[in-house]
Amino acid sequence: MKTSITRIMTPIAIAISVLLAACSTTPKTTTLLDQTRSDFMMAQNNPAVGTYAPLEMKHASEALAVANEAALNRDSEQKIDSLAYLAKQKIATTQEVAKQKSAEADVQNSNKQRDQLRLDQRTQEANQSKAAADQAKLEAERAKNAADQSKIAADQAKLSAEQSKQATQAAQNDTLEAQRLAQEAQAKAAKLEAQLAELAAKKTERGIVITFGDVLFDTNQSRLSPEGMRIAQKLADVLQQNPQRMALAEGFTDSVGTNAYNQALSERRSDAVRSALHGMGVSRDRISSRGYGESFPVAGNQTADERRLNRRVEIILSDDSGKIAPR
Repeated sequence: MKTSITRIMTPIAIAISVLLAACSTTPKTTTLLDQTRSDFMMAQNNPAVGTYAPLEMKHASEALAVANEAALNRDSEQKIDSLAYLAKQKIATTQEVAKQKSAEADVQNSNKQRDQLRLDQRTQEANQSKAAADQAKLEAERAKNAADQSKIAADQAKLSAEQSKQATQAAQNDTLEAQRLAQEAQAKAAKLEAQLAELAAKKTERGIVITFGDVLFDTNQSRLSPEGMRIAQKLADVLQQNPQRMALAEGFTDSVGTNAYNQALSERRSDAVRSALHGMGVSRDRISSRGYGESFPVAGNQTADERRLNRRVEIILSDDSGKIAPR
């Protein structure tokens, strides 16, 4: 795995060397590009990235190489920053994927240890029950061979043996039930992770965030496109299969237009997502909606691509307690 990371790093190292060694033309650089290169080195030095996110690291490496090439070609700072931003986002995604999968591995290992302790405990109980049964059987044989033993004592020994057998069976049943419950919990968690992956969900401090981008709405409208409805259906399935979770739809726009228009559009779009989820069977009291207009942009508003990124609806899923941290 370390060799794989080295291979990913090689085109970046070569690109940086070429940038530094150019003698006829000094390559451009920007603060954002420098930060992105620093972020890349930090990700490269993170052991979890090599183990859990090599593909994401490869994509980040390729994106940074494109930004470096733009700097070498002395493209506009706007283009360099746009490419550097894309690379920076991919690097951040790489770090997040590594962090998430590392945590999942820790949880899985913890679950295995807990299940093993339970199994050991059940096994010990079963062995103790078997020993008790053997002792009861020995006592019964002695009672049978003893002339002065009464029939009552023999019956009591038989009863003790039966109780021991029942205790052994009960211990085995408990072990099987514990294993079944653990498997069901793991399967449910795996299914949720797969569904969230299809929705390109991200884990944040506020909860799990699913983004409905501008392309999922009709142009300059609050009505969801057919693709937007398809994504909404997947989200509705997640909410119906996890009834303990709540959802908050937050709408945002770019800075084009008046504040009043943008605020109204952001509210209409977040309400549209809420209505779609309700129409797909999710109880209305589990979904809240809110519009923020052009506040909280995730990119600049200088280019069409940057404005497109800012036109969005973010769905925040609560934790199992139903709580969502405020913005």
